[in-house]
Amino acid sequence: MRAAMAAADVKGPVAIKERLEAFAAEVLAPAMNRPVQARNGGLYLRGLLEQGARKSLEPLVARLGGGADYQSLQQFLADSTWDPDLLLRAVAERVAPRIGVAAWVVDDTGFPKDGVRSPGVKRQYSGTLGKIGNCQIGVSLHAAGRKGTVPLGWALYLPEEWCADRQRRRRAKIPEEIVFQTKPQLAADLATTAADWEAPRAPILADAAYGDNTAFRTGLHEAALEYLVAVSPETGVFAAETVFSVPPQSGRRGRPPSRPRPDRRPESVRALAERLGRPAFRTLTCRRTPGGGQVRGRFACLRVVAAHPVERDHQPPRVEWLIVEWPAHEEAPIDYWLSNLPEGAAPGRLARLARLRWTIELDYRQLKGELGLDHYEGRSWLGWRHHTALVTAAHGFLTLERLRPKARRPA
Repeated sequence: MRAAMAAADVKGPVAIKERLEAFAAEVLAPAMNRPVQARNGGLYLRGLLEQGARKSLEPLVARLGGGADYQSLQQFLADSTWDPDLLLRAVAERVAPRIGVAAWVVDDTGFPKDGVRSPGVKRQYSGTLGKIGNCQIGVSLHAAGRKGTVPLGWALYLPEEWCADRQRRRRAKIPEEIVFQTKPQLAADLATTAADWEAPRAPILADAAYGDNTAFRTGLHEAALEYLVAVSPETGVFAAETVFSVPPQSGRRGRPPSRPRPDRRPESVRALAERLGRPAFRTLTCRRTPGGGQVRGRFACLRVVAAHPVERDHQPPRVEWLIVEWPAHEEAPIDYWLSNLPEGAAPGRLARLARLRWTIELDYRQLKGELGLDHYEGRSWLGWRHHTALVTAAHGFLTLERLRPKARRPA
């Protein structure tokens, strides 16, 4: 990794070291107000960027050499009072404006663990593992752009049994104010927090585990955040021709009706797409390849009203986009999304956003494969948050390095 960065700069490792020190001083300062914190933060950041298979604390300290003290760095990670959210904000505000942000992407990832004492660990399904395993689950939010990505926030999912177990909470140093939240609730909190930063906003993308959650979609909309999220084929909607009206009062007694009622039953998004048929779909470019090629798909973009908020939550009808993909060689549509983007949104943009979420897998690959996102071995809730924030800073530095103009070759 260091050799690759050095090749892009005529001054080599010395210039990279100077840029890393300047970057560390800039992003660590808002979070760390004590000299020992800033020093350890800079050391840990450098250790994450050094070559080496494991980025857990012991091998990291060994690679750093005599300038790093194991006990001091351990306390810095597990117990020090510096605020990881301030570091995440500083990195986001430094990096996000440089990458041409097109979307914010919600996802979660598994952290395989042995034992039962790491905060949040249990036997649970992890998409990372592709099965049920003993692991932690981290929920994350990333800004994805034309020139790279940057994580905007991390939240450790704590299952209900963890939140109710005072002894396990005490051992893992989980603060009293931390209560059980579902993954969609954690993701919504990350998004509303990042929305207050000086970083470019963009539509929020998520898979159906989040998109099927009505409260998640409603909360984002009420926070004035745009979204385009996958939903299950069974999701109920009212088609555009549905008429909503307030029924007349049936008698003289009681309060008159005030809630608009639909003039028909809802139908699933799959049933609606199949009822419209293949003529409603047209070919759109949904992605460009690194070589300049185009990936196309057949999409239909319709205006609908989601049924659950109207029927179950008694909310007024809210018209939004339904995006459906139906490849020519498939017997039925394969994917569905709901979006609160404006009515005038171009179908091509909706299709591109629908297929943009995959880029987050590349993010996780670097965060884990190169920077040790899943290598933290401590059992402290705060330590996990500190580690993920520092890994984000290391990732941000590498992103900025890739964006540097290549040095001119001698004639």
